[in-house]
Amino acid sequence: MRTASRVVGTAALLDGFAAQDSPVYGAERRGAPMTAHVRIARDPGRAFIWERGPIPAPDLVVVADDTLLDDPGARPLAGLGPAGALLIATAHDAEEVRQHTGHPGPIVARDFRSLGLEHVGSAAGGSAALAAAACVLLGLSAAAASAALRSELEVLGLPPEVVAANLRVAEQGRRGLVRLDLSTGDGDATRPTGRVVDVAYAPPEVGSPTVTAKPNTRSRRTGNWRVFRPVIVLERCTRCWICFVYCPEGAIALDADDTPRIDYEVCKGCLVCLEECPTHAIAKVAEGRRWDPVGAVS
Repeated sequence: MRTASRVVGTAALLDGFAAQDSPVYGAERRGAPMTAHVRIARDPGRAFIWERGPIPAPDLVVVADDTLLDDPGARPLAGLGPAGALLIATAHDAEEVRQHTGHPGPIVARDFRSLGLEHVGSAAGGSAALAAAACVLLGLSAAAASAALRSELEVLGLPPEVVAANLRVAEQGRRGLVRLDLSTGDGDATRPTGRVVDVAYAPPEVGSPTVTAKPNTRSRRTGNWRVFRPVIVLERCTRCWICFVYCPEGAIALDADDTPRIDYEVCKGCLVCLEECPTHAIAKVAEGRRWDPVGAVS
């Protein structure tokens, strides 16, 4: 999402608009839910966007992982009004997403993760398709989107063949999409609102609760960070304990007969266990959830 937001912001700049990109994430490891906010000035003649920080009423929300829809901590659709658009990476179709979320506005649903796996060899490759699709929906040119993607990926130091593969993913991601009417915002971010926000200083016991509060590890269930989950094939398992020892999160426990069991509410999907298993008794399975007709998650 960090890369996708930068691509959208850079594409807007290349098309002559003012743009601002603001990622929001903490010090957690890769895979934790994060968000990024992109503002694009409607008037290309303006050169500066005054408003900063999160977008309380977005015109377009892009969701890279459909399992976050049911995460009360992430709440990706918070602030999205009935006329706002949703672009989501999911194996479900748009009507299934609408039934599950209740969102009445435009919904574009595609399996961007599979595109990334097919063309780039990793789920992260889906970010190129997401960015390209978002650019189309926002009315940004394909030329600007491709140039922005190439620029952002080259800055990361990726080899030319990987950049080319991401460009192919982007082409697949934008295929068949058209610009949406997203003139539903609640104001012009390029103009000062006249309000001055005084951010008060918080003392350490308030501003640093993670330092002074009691441990809360057992209360934080981080299983929704996964893209792939490890699955133990017990027929191959020799009960060697290596997965149990190497798991950095303590998500693997041993039964009375030394059989390893994975706590999927804690497992973050790092797949260290898969790499270390000497008998290849651990498989990598794509993460996903099925929605029933009434919208519950199983």
